[in-house]
Amino acid sequence: MKFLLLIVKNVRRNLLRSLLTAMGTMVLVSVVILVWSILAFLDQVTQEKTSDFKVIVTERWRLPSRMPFGYAVDLCAGAPRNEEDYHVPPEHSATWQFYVGTLNAELKKQTRESIVFVIATEPCKVLTMFDELDDLPPEQADALARAVDDLESTRNGIVVGLERLAAMDKRIGERFTAYGLGEYQGIDLEFEIVGTFPDGRYNNTSIANREYLMEALDAYGRVAGHSKHPLADKSLNLVWLKLPDTATYNQVAGQITSSPSFRNPPVKCETASSGMTAFLSIFGDLLWGMRWILSPAILVTLSLVIANAISISVRERRTELAVLKVLGFRPGHLLLLVLGEAVLIGAVAGLASALLTYGVINWGFGGLKFPIAFFESFQIPVAALWWGTGIGSLTALAGSFIPAWGARGVKVAEVFAKVG
Repeated sequence: MKFLLLIVKNVRRNLLRSLLTAMGTMVLVSVVILVWSILAFLDQVTQEKTSDFKVIVTERWRLPSRMPFGYAVDLCAGAPRNEEDYHVPPEHSATWQFYVGTLNAELKKQTRESIVFVIATEPCKVLTMFDELDDLPPEQADALARAVDDLESTRNGIVVGLERLAAMDKRIGERFTAYGLGEYQGIDLEFEIVGTFPDGRYNNTSIANREYLMEALDAYGRVAGHSKHPLADKSLNLVWLKLPDTATYNQVAGQITSSPSFRNPPVKCETASSGMTAFLSIFGDLLWGMRWILSPAILVTLSLVIANAISISVRERRTELAVLKVLGFRPGHLLLLVLGEAVLIGAVAGLASALLTYGVINWGFGGLKFPIAFFESFQIPVAALWWGTGIGSLTALAGSFIPAWGARGVKVAEVFAKVG
C-alpha cells in the first residue's frame, strides 16, 4: 500500500506533465475506440448464427438482382415440393424491391439530401424482418406499429428515417414526388409521409408499400407511346426469410436451389451474414486498412508519447532515484515504481477517454456517423470501457519499459559525482 501511495504522489509531483500525457493518451485512445467500434459491429453482423437467422435469396449471376415477381410467393414459402415440406412462417418472410428516387429531378440537381432510398416491401413484415426493431422500447414500438398500420392502409404511404426527413425538410402528413433514377427512370411516385423510424440505425431508410410500386410499373406500359417498363417482369430484388436453425436452412436452401421453378433466371440462397460479408468486400481495402494499419499505427504513436514523457521524468529524477537506492530500494523496486506511474496515468486516462467517448457519441450524437454500406451510424459498445482501460494500461507499460529499465540501472556513484 505504501508503495502504491508513493506512485500516486510521484504522479502528482509534476501535475502539468501528467495531465498533458493523460490528455494525449485520451485523444489517441478515443480514436482507437471509434475504429474498433465500427469493426466490432461489422464483425457482429457478419458472424454466422446458429439459430433464428435470416436467409437472403437473390438472382445467382446478377447484381443488383432482378427476378420475376412471380418468384415471390413460392420463395416466401420456402419452395415446398409437397405439403410435408417445410414452409416458412408467414410472419418470417418478406419480399423486397428497392426504389431510388430524387426529390428535385426536375431541377437537374441531385444531391445527397435529395436522394431517397426506398425499400418497397410488405408492410406487415417490417416489424418482424428488420433487425433491432423487435427490441425497441414500448413507446417507440407502439409508434412504429401505428406507422406500419398506416402504411398498410395508405397505398402511397411512406415511412421515412428521421435524418432523411430532416434533409428533405418535410413533416409527417406532407407529400412529395420522387422521380425514379437509373433502372427506375420514368417511375415517378407521389408519397404521403405516414410515420418515421425511431432514431438510430434506420435514420436514412424509407419503406413503402410494394403494391404501390408494382402498380406504377404496370401503369407505365399503359401510357400512350410507352412500351412495357424494363423492370415490369423483373422487379423482385431479393427475398428475406427468417429460419429457426441450421437444419431448417439446409432443407429450405436445398428446396429453393433445386426447384425447377427458379431456373430462368437461376437463384442462390445464402445466410444474411455470408451475404453481408460478400457485400462488405466492396469496402475491403478500407476495412483492412482500419484493422491492420490505422489501429496499430495509433497504438505505436500512443506508446511513443508515453515513452517520451516517462523518459523526461526519469532524466529529471536521477538524483532522486539514486537517493532511493541509498535508502534501500532495490533495482526492481525502481523499475516497478516508474512502470507503476506510467500504467496509472495510462489506465486512468484510458478509462476516462472511454467513458467520455461512450457518453458523447451514444447520448450526445446518437451514434458515430460513419456510413458504410447500409449502416449509417455505429454505437459505441459497453466493451469500450475496458478497451480504453486496457489500451491505456498496455501501451503505457510498453512505452515506459525502456525508460524504467534505465531508471533501474541508475548508478549512485556516478550521480553523486556529477552533483559534487
